[in-house]
Amino acid sequence: MDYVGSHALVQQGGGATTAGFEYIFPAIRGLQAGREYYVSMCPLRLIPKIFLFDEDELAPEVRAQRVLNKGRVPALAQYILENPDDYVFSALTASVDGSMRFVGVADQGPGLRVGQLHIPMASRFLINDGQHRRAAIEAALKENPSLGDETIAVVFFHDAGLERSQQMFADLNRHAVRPARSIGVLYDHRDELSQLTRLLALKCPVFRNFVEMESSNLSARSRKLFTLSALYSAMSALLQGLELTSGKDGERLPWDYWEAIDALIPDWGEVRRRSLSASEIRKQYLHTHGIALHALGLLGNTLLRGSLDPEAWKPRLAPLRDVDWSRTNPDWEGRAIIGGRVSKNHQNVVLTVNYLRKQLGLELTADEQQAEDAYQRGER
Repeated sequence: MDYVGSHALVQQGGGATTAGFEYIFPAIRGLQAGREYYVSMCPLRLIPKIFLFDEDELAPEVRAQRVLNKGRVPALAQYILENPDDYVFSALTASVDGSMRFVGVADQGPGLRVGQLHIPMASRFLINDGQHRRAAIEAALKENPSLGDETIAVVFFHDAGLERSQQMFADLNRHAVRPARSIGVLYDHRDELSQLTRLLALKCPVFRNFVEMESSNLSARSRKLFTLSALYSAMSALLQGLELTSGKDGERLPWDYWEAIDALIPDWGEVRRRSLSASEIRKQYLHTHGIALHALGLLGNTLLRGSLDPEAWKPRLAPLRDVDWSRTNPDWEGRAIIGGRVSKNHQNVVLTVNYLRKQLGLELTADEQQAEDAYQRGER
């Protein structure tokens, strides 16, 4: 089916350049809340042309969308460009300020719901959901015009005014829940770090059977020690800036590092042997929490940058055996614990790794020293 036609229509508004012309979309007709709506497949090349976004300067109360966050667009566009064979975008939702005429392929039966949707080119298309996807598509097309023949699903509604469009935006986003970071790591098969983190969680004796793979929070009664998201952050800190060989050799380095850490924190092994419960360890000690894993990752990164040879970095970890990880240790207050609660903001991670660096006799960077000086002055 053609997407653009030139059938004679009664002019619905707009300039003379679009009078009498219309878009023709292959579509399926549906019904929600007593209102007709239509689902079509739109070529990507058409998306930037018909879905204009020019509401940035309007006050929030007279807009039907949030302001476009331009910082999100490059990453979305790059996602399309880097994965041309398997990117996935969900449908756009739009309201049409203009007449829509649906012509079914038959007068009765299923043919009533399948046909062509005719929309005058002078109509105004308002995106209710998906303006960042639309902007990313436009950016990707500039670098790879051949993507223009691919399609994206679009759901068209009749525009029933600003109030209705605002309500649609609120309803579409009311129950949207961002998935837990752990399950994002679990299901991400493109990111090499996610793959390596999953491998450790599933195979490494230190973590196997004791990593929560789906949730990013552990319940009080959970039998797990760590979350996959916390392990991912620790791995990111550990391997940042390191040039590892691919394959088994590259996998072995983080595996060896965490086994070395495990040997210096006996409580982890006690949980694996069922001598201690995971819930009690998490309640009483800091070393299973995300902030501790992250700090241990940063500490390891410093050592591995000096040498990837285990014979060089393993002995330097030995003082960790004497660290008092109990949450009652007053040294943690203001560093990893604020008012009795574990805190993992950036400043607390820096102060926690500072503490560990001192235990190992490592120098602090200028930024770390500045944070440490402020902590010592009581500026927490």
